[in-house]
Amino acid sequence: MIEVSEDLKTTYQETARVLKGSERRMFMARIVNALGRGGQVWTEQESGWCRDVIRKGQRELENGPIEDNFAAREQHRTEKRLPNLLTDIQAIVDG
Repeated sequence: MIEVSEDLKTTYQETARVLKGSERRMFMARIVNALGRGGQVWTEQESGWCRDVIRKGQRELENGPIEDNFAAREQHRTEKRLPNLLTDIQAIVDG
């Protein structure tokens, strides 16, 4: 069983909250690696950290940072998704 003081848990959680992207994932992976066997399960239960994110951080520790590709999410502007929106709103207003 892993024993970590409440102060140390709080420090881990606050640090992870401040960091972003690959820095955050690699920090989480370092903590899990330092905890040893059962570290992923423990951090998931105690800190709410996602094990998939931790695994990605462990890959980044081995191979270098992975660039987040936010552009691939394809969140298009409303005007592009609904080309007649402006015309429809104008028709309602003029109605």
